[in-house]
Amino acid sequence: MLYTLLVGLVAGWLTGKLMRGGGYGVVVDVVLGLLGGVVGTWLLGTPGRGLAGAILVSFVGAVVLVAITRVLKRV
Repeated sequence: MLYTLLVGLVAGWLTGKLMRGGGYGVVVDVVLGLLGGVVGTWLLGTPGRGLAGAILVSFVGAVVLVAITRVLKRV
């Protein structure tokens, strides 16, 4: 559980730094990082590289989620 929160925190923070713009805040960044782990695993598969792989997959998933939410905001 703590591992998952750590990965979500780091992935959400990285996503917030990369995807500048409206900004969602710390709590939503962490939630996006956690959900990004699910999306990233679905898109890329389970990482076999330990913590770094988990963060990378969660980061990619979170970026996808942020991009989708921004597109939906415009509609």
